[in-house]
Amino acid sequence: MSQRFTGKVVLITGGGSGIGRATALAFASEGATVAVAGRRTEPLDETVGLIVAEGGQATAIPADVSAPADAERLVTTTVSRYGGLHIAFNNAGIIEAGPLAEMDEDRWDRQLAVNLTGVFLAMKHEINHMRANGGGVIINTASNVGAHMRLPSLGAYAASKAAVSALTRAAAREYIDAGVRINAISPGPIDTPMSLRPGETEADRAERLKTALPAGRPGTVSEAAAAVLWLASPEAGFTVGHDLVIDGGATA
Repeated sequence: MSQRFTGKVVLITGGGSGIGRATALAFASEGATVAVAGRRTEPLDETVGLIVAEGGQATAIPADVSAPADAERLVTTTVSRYGGLHIAFNNAGIIEAGPLAEMDEDRWDRQLAVNLTGVFLAMKHEINHMRANGGGVIINTASNVGAHMRLPSLGAYAASKAAVSALTRAAAREYIDAGVRINAISPGPIDTPMSLRPGETEADRAERLKTALPAGRPGTVSEAAAAVLWLASPEAGFTVGHDLVIDGGATA
């Protein structure tokens, strides 16, 4: 197993499940020390337990990324506990489907608060630490339903994720000269509960995606994690402001 991230400290939001958990496990398996954040303590503790069971080092930081004080605390706690922050994966997100004309302001605000403002707040504090300490790497989770394609009943989600993609590119240009390299991933349907439609089973989803996706299947969390680790690695050192689409050819 490669040890590309030995000695590196990684902060992952939305680290209690899905892509966040898979990425935390992948970073730890390659030598990183990992801090996982999210709103619910139990899933975070499960992620930490899986890492520790394999001999890795990790900590859980319960937090709401859309709350300014929590976003700052994520960074200060990680740095104080482990002595630095080298890589951040801003992955926390929610999806609430529904026709735009029937969506109330609270549902709209929640999706923008977590999916977009949460990324902004986290990046703000991550960048300030990294540029004062020799640089670092940030990866944000956007979505193929955003800057790359649109689907009915996902207008609020698409707006928030398209904005993450734009914010990523703007910040990448702004801070690369300070040694902070910023990119995004845009997953399509991944084998997590977020990709299930209301009332849909995993078998239903598999049947739907046989024809809806050129790849004929949902992606795996391990495939998404591998993309994040590549963007965080020295091999991607010349990749700046990129939005890496991982969607089985849906937007090809």
